[in-house]
Order: sequence, then structure tokens, then C-alpha cells
Amino acid sequence: MVLVFILAAAAGLFAGSYTYSMANPTPHHIPTAVVGAQEATRGKAFLDGMEEALNASLAVREYDSVAAARNGMEEQKVFAILSVAPGGGDKVAFDVSGASGASVAQVLAETAPKVGKAVGVPVTVKDINPLQEGDPRGLAIFYISLAAVIIGFVGAIQLSVHARGLNPAERIAFTVLYALLGGFVIAAVVDWWLGAVDLPFVESWLILALTMFASGMVFTMFNTLFGRWAMLPTWGLMVLLGNPSSGGAVSWPLLPSVLGHIGQWLPPGASVNAQHTAVYFGSHQHAFPFLVLAGWAVLASTVFWVWRHRHPGGRERPAAHAAAPAG
Repeated sequence: MVLVFILAAAAGLFAGSYTYSMANPTPHHIPTAVVGAQEATRGKAFLDGMEEALNASLAVREYDSVAAARNGMEEQKVFAILSVAPGGGDKVAFDVSGASGASVAQVLAETAPKVGKAVGVPVTVKDINPLQEGDPRGLAIFYISLAAVIIGFVGAIQLSVHARGLNPAERIAFTVLYALLGGFVIAAVVDWWLGAVDLPFVESWLILALTMFASGMVFTMFNTLFGRWAMLPTWGLMVLLGNPSSGGAVSWPLLPSVLGHIGQWLPPGASVNAQHTAVYFGSHQHAFPFLVLAGWAVLASTVFWVWRHRHPGGRERPAAHAAAPAG
């Protein structure tokens, strides 16, 4: 009966967490670059109209030139660029980046022409950094990261069930092994076989492998601390909280603000972040998501190793004082 109620609660929480995060994405703070728009009447009118239409705040960042603003977009500091020609001009250019976040780009691209018409400002909208043709919704990176996370801890569960006799060092070694092989297969299927996304193969493979290892060791850590109930904190951390807040299916400016901040510190969010940057902004990769993944992997491995005597697996050692056979 305890399991019946746990499963029922898990079903509701699973549906609720994903629905809360993804069913009605709403913009909150969208970093936007502006070039010459703050001093221009048309630019100010358009910015005010966008904030009112989106019911959100555009986090405006001023740049001296369009080139500098585009560099800011490559570094993923801004999601859009608003530029007004010197002298005011008759038109406002509003550039979005589908690769920065398909959901955010869609919201901005749909809203900008309506706002321009309402405030009497002609607007040209252009996606200057579109998604790859095989992934028009930008979900492939979320899916491969999700696969790495779930198979990562499912693999650790299977080791606990079917290879219960593994000693601590052996358990860590086999987690590394299936993470490396599993990450390679995920990348190969998505890139080489399906051709959905052109991955920077080695980097993507290692990101997936690190994700799988961290996820597997998180379960192993909880299995050490909580025994047979380890699935509850693992599922809660990685699936109920981590995946909806990862920014993979819905970009972080459209997530509830708390989730947007929490997600980047969890393995699913770090994996999506690192993979997304590797695919679309390879020359501006950041260390932060790798540090997050490595931090979880080291923390989980350390907890498991320190309290390895509490882990339900392992082989019994023969007694050191076993009597010698009679002469």
C-alpha cells in the first residue's frame, strides 16, 4: 500500500512539474541588445510596446555597434538585437536567434510586427542564427540530454540489481564504461544515423558521457544513503525538478523564474547548456556547465566511496583468520 500511494503521488508530481514548466511558457526577463534605440523616439516606442505586449521586462543591454551586439548574442548574453539606423530612420531592425532558444525567438518574432504596427514603427524581423534544418524546433538537444540522464541512473539501477556483487571500485569503473559507450551510441544515432543534428562529435560524446556518469553516480550515492528508497530522491532531483528546468524544451526566459535559476545548477540543465553551446556557439563554450556536471559526479562518487560500507552491493570477503587445513 505504501508503494501504491508513492506511485500515485509520483504520477501526479511528474505530470504537474512538466505542465507547470512547459504548458504555458511566459516571458519574464529577456536579455535584449539595443544599438542606437535608446536615443531614438521610434526605438523607445517599440521597446515600450514590446514590454507591454509581452507583459514582461526586456533586460536591455546597450552596445556601440551591431557587430558588438552580435558577439553578445554568440556569447548567449542576449536573445535579440534591436537596432535603429543613425539619425532615427524610418525602420527598426529586430534580429532574433532561433539557436539561442526556439521558443523565445518564436515569441519575439510573432510579437514584434504586431507591436510595430500598433505604435506606428515599421519593423523588419530576421532570424540571424537559425536552428539546423534537421531540428527545426530545437528539441533534439533536449532529447539526447534526457536520454543520457535517464539511462545514466537506470544503468546504475541495473548494476545494483544484476551486478550486485561489484565492489566499489568496480562499480565506479563499470559506470564510467557504460557512460562512455552509451554517450557514443546516442551521438552516433542522432548524428550519423538519423542526421538530425550535426554534432561536434567528440565534444558532444564527452558531454553525454559525463552526463550519464554523473546521473549514474547520483543514484549510487542515494542508494548508499537511503538503500532501497534511492529511486525517490533520484527521480525527484533528475526528472521532476531537473528536466523541466533544464531549458531544453522551453528556454529559460520563459520558465518560471525560480526554475530558470535552479535548473542551471542541476545535471540535466548543465548537460543541455553545454550541448547547446557546443552545437550552435562552439567558439564561445563556457566552463560553468562542465563544472556543474563534474561537481555532481565528484560529490556523488565521494559520498559513495566514503560510505561504501553502507552500499547494499559488494562481495563478501573471506575471513582472514580462516583455519588452515590440518597437516
